[in-house]
Amino acid sequence: MLTVEKIGGTSMTQFKNVLENIIIGKHISDNYYNRIFVVSAYNNVTNWLLEHKKTGEPGVYVKFLENEDYNIALDSLCQRLLLINKSFEDIKLDQEEAKEFIEYRIRQAKTMLHSLSNVMASGYVKTEDICLAAREILASIGEAHSAWNTVNILNNNNISARFIDLCGFNDSMPLTIDQRIEKAFTGIDFSKTLCIATGYTKGTEGIMRAFDRGYTEVTFSKIAVQVKAQEAIIHKEYHLSSADPNIVGVDKAVPVGRTNFIIADQLADIGMEAIHPKAAKPLEINGINIRIKNTFEPEHPGTLITKDYISPEAKIEIVSGTSKVLAVEIHDPMMVGEVGFDLRIMTIFAKHGVSYILKSTNANSITMIVWDNYKSRELITELQSEFYEVVVERVALVCAMGTNIAMPGFLYKASKALFDNKINIESFGQSLRQVNMQFVIRREHYNDAVIALNEALCFQPKEKDI
Repeated sequence: MLTVEKIGGTSMTQFKNVLENIIIGKHISDNYYNRIFVVSAYNNVTNWLLEHKKTGEPGVYVKFLENEDYNIALDSLCQRLLLINKSFEDIKLDQEEAKEFIEYRIRQAKTMLHSLSNVMASGYVKTEDICLAAREILASIGEAHSAWNTVNILNNNNISARFIDLCGFNDSMPLTIDQRIEKAFTGIDFSKTLCIATGYTKGTEGIMRAFDRGYTEVTFSKIAVQVKAQEAIIHKEYHLSSADPNIVGVDKAVPVGRTNFIIADQLADIGMEAIHPKAAKPLEINGINIRIKNTFEPEHPGTLITKDYISPEAKIEIVSGTSKVLAVEIHDPMMVGEVGFDLRIMTIFAKHGVSYILKSTNANSITMIVWDNYKSRELITELQSEFYEVVVERVALVCAMGTNIAMPGFLYKASKALFDNKINIESFGQSLRQVNMQFVIRREHYNDAVIALNEALCFQPKEKDI
């Protein structure tokens, strides 16, 4: 069975565990092959190259944007990457060869960025396009680094591995992403070679233009479709669980086991991605199931995501959410019965490129939940200038999801669990499909709400715990 498997950055940083648990582990039965691994950059490397995903701390990319000395920043980055290399010495990473590769790749990047900088200074092309090209060049360094190291380690451990470099640094062919992937994998005997592919793929359409930091999963998805994989596997540091283990505790986070693509979409909509939705769709359409596995529990089958699965028993599968959202309420006494009032609102949303997560209405108010970021703040400024009254509150969103919850009782249990913990429901949303109950709560109650809902709806204590 041919599988395509993605390894995330946190797991890659602990590559000794990946080697032992995923690639060489006993559960493989000595059959190392018929697998393609798509690797992310080591933990934090993409943050250093671009900007920190959570804090916004600037990386090399910001130096380029602000016309600062990005060469020095890249040299500093190179030293950090060499320190990462040093941590893999005991699992046979050839330090000199690894050093030579990453130093050469960074020199190539410097040359490209210098050319881009000159073109941008000429004023003949759009700055936005140049900046996007620079962002792609920089992002690709992280995946090239980790993929090359992985191949070197595997070959030095007597496993025949091949470096599939999709970054396109060494050619100028105007290939689309799909064409580059097809060309890279043509003629390979997967039964005799373990392929390690970069999570970044160069293409004429620009993989980051549509997906930005989700590009690794897009590469993973496109490779799986191209080679007609039987299964697409994502290795993470945790199971896909009933709730965030960092909030409810590892002992109360229950592995989901089975779910479907609809639930995966619900998770993606609140930023808790099992897989990027635009990466999931090609897999779903082509009938390729996704399996989420825990790197550190290789014997566990993980969670299988399929197209048609519905739980045979009614249950909540996942409690999740986010504390980084805003409630934007537009109130107007003249709204009652006015056809197209919300169209006026949506036109402004579209103008600012903002999508809402939840929408709730009554006779003269419309409440929408949006991400708390710079786009939303610009949106709110225009809404306040256009409408009678606009109220904005910093809130959290907590959701209870399941493939089989369209029946009486679940809403009662969920709302009672919040009531018992003195958590008020500020707003609520659920569609007719009934796969996701969305509760808007005060931001400071988020963790308590996740714990309460997980314990009331998902976690079944064992006798010894009672």
